[in-house]
Amino acid sequence: MAVVHRPLPADPFDLWLRDELGVVLGLPHDGTRVEIVGGEIVVSPGPDFAHNLIVGDLQDAFAAAKALGRMEGWRCVQTQDVSLSEIHEGYIPDLCVMSDADVHKARDRRSTKILPDELTLAVEVTSRSNVAEDREPGPRRRRPSKWNGYARTGVPFYLLVDRDPQVAATTLFTEPNPAGMYEESVKWKFGEIVELPEPFGVRVGTEEWEPWG
Repeated sequence: MAVVHRPLPADPFDLWLRDELGVVLGLPHDGTRVEIVGGEIVVSPGPDFAHNLIVGDLQDAFAAAKALGRMEGWRCVQTQDVSLSEIHEGYIPDLCVMSDADVHKARDRRSTKILPDELTLAVEVTSRSNVAEDREPGPRRRRPSKWNGYARTGVPFYLLVDRDPQVAATTLFTEPNPAGMYEESVKWKFGEIVELPEPFGVRVGTEEWEPWG
């Protein structure tokens, strides 16, 4: 992950909205992600295989629940741009869970970006390169993270899969407040069953999830 400081021909968020930021920065088309987090341009390499397997396991769990009639009315979308225009930031969650109604609303807008009020659950899986951007900020971090941005814009559920070997846990954050904090959370260590509450009612096995390294 790299945080970029350089002159640009326009506002970084406006460039990001127009899908021009990566072009201006000369980024390769190889899965490299460019986001705006905490007021900074953040460039991250594409995720590794173990990371993608975790995202796939989560999506499979939602699909299995839907097949059993427990997730009717919900859709999952991977690596979807989310425009947090209220705070002038743009994220690319590993997985977005949206209601059918919000999917239709986003389609009707004919935009390549969805809005926070169309996103019910955001999922981020940490990588060695970007872990600080996804977590609740520690005392030494001077700028907000995605944890703050999702909360401030009212995303009801934030699921963080932290592959740091010293953590190796999944945390569901709930009850966002306008100050940019989630007031409630529940954590599962890798190997335990993640049980997502209503409106999802989804159980996810994590016995094959691995920390990085």
